[in-house]
Amino acid sequence: MTTSRTSSIPAAPSLFRRVGLPYFVIAFIARLPFAMMVVGVLTVVVAARESVALGGLTSAAVGIGTACFGPLLGAAADRRGQRIVLAVVAVANAVALVGFTLVVYSSAAEPFVLLSAFAIGATAPQVSPMSRSRLVTIIAERVPADRRARTTSSTMSYESAADETVFVFGPFLVGVLATAIAPWMPLVIAAGLILVFVGAFALHPTAAHVSIRRGADGRAGSQVSELFRPRLLVVVLGMLGVGVFFGAMLTSLTAFMTEHGRPEEAGLLYGALGVGSAILALGVAFLPARFPLAARWLLFAGILFVGSLGLLWVREPFGMLIALAVMGCGIGPTLVTQFSLGAAFGPTDRSATVMTMLGSAMVVGQAIGAVATGQVADAAGAQASLLLPVFAAALVLLAGVVNAVLARGGRAAS
Repeated sequence: MTTSRTSSIPAAPSLFRRVGLPYFVIAFIARLPFAMMVVGVLTVVVAARESVALGGLTSAAVGIGTACFGPLLGAAADRRGQRIVLAVVAVANAVALVGFTLVVYSSAAEPFVLLSAFAIGATAPQVSPMSRSRLVTIIAERVPADRRARTTSSTMSYESAADETVFVFGPFLVGVLATAIAPWMPLVIAAGLILVFVGAFALHPTAAHVSIRRGADGRAGSQVSELFRPRLLVVVLGMLGVGVFFGAMLTSLTAFMTEHGRPEEAGLLYGALGVGSAILALGVAFLPARFPLAARWLLFAGILFVGSLGLLWVREPFGMLIALAVMGCGIGPTLVTQFSLGAAFGPTDRSATVMTMLGSAMVVGQAIGAVATGQVADAAGAQASLLLPVFAAALVLLAGVVNAVLARGGRAAS
């Protein structure tokens, strides 16, 4: 009798059924403008002002703007809800992109160009962190406890793979539009995509979901100090290292291919890193639950570091392709693991803040990696610049070691 009653109870719907296919389509396309911004800004500045140096500075200004205001937007979304925050920044960012284009083609002085680039970053819609925050909150509060760990891992795998795909396709789309139509066209297209798809992302029913741990006035039950727990800060440090790796790797690869007389192929080679990373990121969802997150970080960061050591002996593009493929096997799963740890260590009622902290750390790392590697490449050549991705991979691995030590200490205390 009991068995019959139990079997007649319908199974709880999966996360996919809860949010629906349209959500994932909208959230995927809504990420694309952000992936187009940095490369689009660089392209239009170099074309309009004929200055690579100014182009690099404007790209860095976009990153700095995102790093400064990203966590603040996350905190506002946690407090007021994502819908109003995303709706406002979608309009502001579209205006900023069009305004930047007009400033670049005007006779405005360089400081105004940099200021308008900073405005682009400051108003950038944080679609990826907001999406992770929504899904993590829904998992924590609506998915049965015995399925939460597996669902979180699968969700972080998909989100990371989506980011990787977009950040490979975004620069490619910028190149096509800039070459076929005009250098300013990618930014105008990005502005249109923001209004349509970020707007749709803001209006999706999942945007109205606020953690039940929030009070009626929107205040969090947790303290701000919980965002500065050592274990969460270590994850932020690891994400910073991943960002430095991305920025250093792309810049040093561009310098390497330029020395070989094939700079236009740098993006194609970089795709080997992105594609492999996305595929392996999806594969993390199938790892057994008994393989803990701390051990995953050590394993995959170790693969990344070993692969990066191969850069020290690379002399030809084919060797570079092999090294990138190996590193791709490590970087994607590492990202998934870090976001999963961020979801685990951060307070649920501040999930948007936590996710934007992680995303901003990666953006800051990319800017640091790109600028530092560019300086080394100009001063000492491409081969010397390939040391920077190795140092970045070592930082990611070191953060993983610290996380493992803290995890062991936490188990001992328990």
